[in-house]
Amino acid sequence: MLRQLLREWPVSHDGQEERYNLKTTGTLPHSFKNLKARMSRDHEQESTFTWETMQFTQLKPLLFAVLFLLAGCASGQQSATRSGPEFTEYGQASYYADKYQNRKTASGEIYQHKLKTAAHKKLPFGSKVRVTNVKNGKSVIVTINDRGPFVKGRVIDLSKSAFSSIGNTSLGLIDVKVEVVR
Repeated sequence: MLRQLLREWPVSHDGQEERYNLKTTGTLPHSFKNLKARMSRDHEQESTFTWETMQFTQLKPLLFAVLFLLAGCASGQQSATRSGPEFTEYGQASYYADKYQNRKTASGEIYQHKLKTAAHKKLPFGSKVRVTNVKNGKSVIVTINDRGPFVKGRVIDLSKSAFSSIGNTSLGLIDVKVEVVR
């Protein structure tokens, strides 16, 4: 590449400009003898990374990745909010039918109407949850020991005794707020 640049390079001698032909003479003029060394030194300095030399075009992929991750974290308002150990959810609660008395739950425990237990789709077994009836303000603390309910709009399935402590079982469904206690 250097040879191509210098094949026909204008050279000045005593104020007169003449064309220097590398093919003819085979040597470099005095003013170009260290040109190759200077070019390689300049190239090394350019390839050395410094924050001052980094341009916006080099930052584009990094900025794009950061923005993509931030956009993935942002979401619309949902009925469930989870941040650390806290969890709050709004929806409808139902209660277990009599036919489930003395049957095994998903955790392996036996379901009993008299115990304050509940089924939830995602909360870990053994979680203590406060379920509050949003119409009358009554609440009960239950232990999650089963999975469900798997009906749209329902967020928790309560044992009969837990349901009757915050609402009338003849209603079948009540609007509730679910909060993890621990």
